[in-house]
Amino acid sequence: MTTSAAGQPLIPQPPATVAALRQAISQIAPAALPAFTRELDQAADQSRQGSDLAPLQRFIAQWAVYVHIQRRPDAAADLRRWEDTAKSGDATQARQAASEIGRILDEAHAAIGLPAR
Repeated sequence: MTTSAAGQPLIPQPPATVAALRQAISQIAPAALPAFTRELDQAADQSRQGSDLAPLQRFIAQWAVYVHIQRRPDAAADLRRWEDTAKSGDATQARQAASEIGRILDEAHAAIGLPAR
Protein backbone atom coordinates (compact mmCIF):
# COMPACT_ATOMS: atom_id res chain seq x y z
CA MET A 1 0.00 0.00 0.00
CA THR A 2 1.18 3.49 -0.79
CA THR A 3 1.80 5.78 2.16
CA SER A 4 0.52 9.31 2.53
CA ALA A 5 1.00 12.32 4.73
CA ALA A 6 -0.68 11.90 8.10
CA GLY A 7 -4.44 11.88 7.73
CA GLN A 8 -4.41 12.33 3.97
CA PRO A 9 -6.10 9.83 1.62
CA LEU A 10 -3.76 7.64 -0.39
CA ILE A 11 -5.73 8.36 -3.56
CA PRO A 12 -8.72 10.51 -4.47
CA GLN A 13 -12.12 8.83 -4.14
CA PRO A 14 -12.75 7.28 -7.55
CA PRO A 15 -16.04 7.47 -9.40
CA ALA A 16 -18.46 4.70 -8.49
CA THR A 17 -17.82 2.58 -11.57
CA VAL A 18 -16.53 -0.96 -11.75
CA ALA A 19 -13.42 0.04 -13.70
CA ALA A 20 -12.52 2.95 -11.42
CA LEU A 21 -13.08 0.91 -8.25
CA ARG A 22 -11.01 -1.99 -9.62
CA GLN A 23 -8.17 0.42 -10.40
CA ALA A 24 -8.35 1.97 -6.94
CA ILE A 25 -8.34 -1.43 -5.23
CA SER A 26 -5.35 -2.52 -7.29
CA GLN A 27 -3.50 0.52 -5.91
CA ILE A 28 -4.53 0.53 -2.26
CA ALA A 29 -5.59 -3.05 -1.44
CA PRO A 30 -4.45 -5.46 -4.15
CA ALA A 31 -5.12 -8.47 -1.90
CA ALA A 32 -8.84 -7.62 -2.16
CA LEU A 33 -8.94 -7.96 -5.97
CA PRO A 34 -9.94 -11.66 -5.97
CA ALA A 35 -12.91 -10.91 -3.67
CA PHE A 36 -13.84 -7.91 -5.83
CA THR A 37 -13.83 -10.05 -8.98
CA ARG A 38 -15.73 -12.93 -7.35
CA GLU A 39 -18.39 -10.59 -5.95
CA LEU A 40 -18.67 -8.72 -9.27
CA ASP A 41 -19.31 -12.01 -11.07
CA GLN A 42 -21.96 -12.96 -8.49
CA ALA A 43 -23.68 -9.56 -8.74
CA ALA A 44 -23.65 -9.70 -12.54
CA ASP A 45 -25.14 -13.20 -12.50
CA GLN A 46 -27.86 -12.15 -10.06
CA SER A 47 -28.64 -9.09 -12.16
CA ARG A 48 -28.92 -11.17 -15.33
CA GLN A 49 -31.06 -13.85 -13.69
CA GLY A 50 -33.46 -11.35 -12.17
CA SER A 51 -33.33 -8.75 -14.94
CA ASP A 52 -32.62 -6.28 -12.15
CA LEU A 53 -29.73 -3.87 -11.67
CA ALA A 54 -30.06 -3.83 -7.86
CA PRO A 55 -27.37 -6.49 -7.23
CA LEU A 56 -24.86 -4.53 -9.33
CA GLN A 57 -25.84 -1.28 -7.64
CA ARG A 58 -25.33 -2.88 -4.20
CA PHE A 59 -21.97 -4.26 -5.33
CA ILE A 60 -20.77 -0.84 -6.52
CA ALA A 61 -21.99 0.88 -3.34
CA GLN A 62 -20.32 -1.73 -1.11
CA TRP A 63 -16.98 -1.45 -2.89
CA ALA A 64 -17.14 2.36 -3.09
CA VAL A 65 -17.50 2.38 0.72
CA TYR A 66 -14.64 -0.12 1.02
CA VAL A 67 -12.38 2.06 -1.15
CA HIS A 68 -13.36 5.19 0.75
CA ILE A 69 -12.25 3.57 4.00
CA GLN A 70 -9.15 1.78 2.68
CA ARG A 71 -7.76 4.88 0.98
CA ARG A 72 -7.55 6.47 4.45
CA PRO A 73 -5.02 4.38 6.44
CA ASP A 74 -6.14 5.70 9.83
CA ALA A 75 -9.78 4.83 9.14
CA ALA A 76 -8.83 1.41 7.75
CA ALA A 77 -6.72 0.68 10.84
CA ASP A 78 -9.56 1.79 13.13
CA LEU A 79 -12.01 -0.45 11.29
CA ARG A 80 -9.67 -3.47 11.54
CA ARG A 81 -9.10 -2.81 15.25
CA TRP A 82 -12.84 -2.60 15.95
CA GLU A 83 -13.49 -5.72 13.87
CA ASP A 84 -10.87 -7.59 15.91
CA THR A 85 -12.41 -6.30 19.14
CA ALA A 86 -15.85 -7.47 18.01
CA LYS A 87 -14.48 -10.98 17.43
CA SER A 88 -12.46 -11.35 20.60
CA GLY A 89 -14.10 -9.08 23.17
CA ASP A 90 -16.75 -9.65 25.78
CA ALA A 91 -20.35 -8.54 25.22
CA THR A 92 -19.71 -4.95 26.32
CA GLN A 93 -16.67 -4.66 24.05
CA ALA A 94 -18.57 -6.27 21.18
CA ARG A 95 -21.41 -3.73 21.51
CA GLN A 96 -18.95 -0.84 21.54
CA ALA A 97 -17.13 -2.33 18.54
CA ALA A 98 -20.41 -2.72 16.64
CA SER A 99 -21.26 0.89 17.37
CA GLU A 100 -17.86 2.13 16.18
CA ILE A 101 -17.95 -0.04 13.05
CA GLY A 102 -21.40 1.39 12.29
CA ARG A 103 -20.10 4.93 12.78
CA ILE A 104 -17.19 4.34 10.38
CA LEU A 105 -19.50 2.81 7.76
CA ASP A 106 -22.09 5.58 8.16
CA GLU A 107 -19.38 8.23 7.71
CA ALA A 108 -18.15 6.48 4.57
CA HIS A 109 -21.68 6.22 3.17
CA ALA A 110 -22.29 9.91 3.80
CA ALA A 111 -18.93 10.93 2.34
CA ILE A 112 -19.68 9.25 -0.99
CA GLY A 113 -23.30 10.38 -1.08
CA LEU A 114 -25.04 7.13 -0.15
CA PRO A 115 -27.87 6.89 2.34
CA ALA A 116 -26.93 5.50 5.76
CA ARG A 117 -27.07 1.76 6.04
